[in-house]
Amino acid sequence: MPGMTDTEVILHDVLDRWKAGVDNHEPEQVASLFTEDAIFQGLRPYSVGRRGVADYYASQPLGLSAAYRILESRRLAEDIALGYLTVDFSFTDRPTISINLLVLLKRSEADWLISHYQVSSRLG
Repeated sequence: MPGMTDTEVILHDVLDRWKAGVDNHEPEQVASLFTEDAIFQGLRPYSVGRRGVADYYASQPLGLSAAYRILESRRLAEDIALGYLTVDFSFTDRPTISINLLVLLKRSEADWLISHYQVSSRLG
């Protein structure tokens, strides 16, 4: 992708697949993008592991969609990438929720996976 750093390309690859899973209400597909021991903090109490991620997204309403924008990215090590982004979650029957999201990706043998997912609300 022209004009993007290697780290941004990695983030977009994973986050585009995450967005597709969210938009298509495919919680198991979303969970497959996380490490087995991922720490996941959405808008309710945290969980650890793919099962918690799948359960979280399975409980989301049909029609939920995500639009994200990467604000900052860092390569913390050869196999660790950090992304700080904004995400607008849109619903069919209520106002959009806008959040900040921090993701930490870890390279596995086959792919980059999310090992930490931390949501915070946007102020002002």
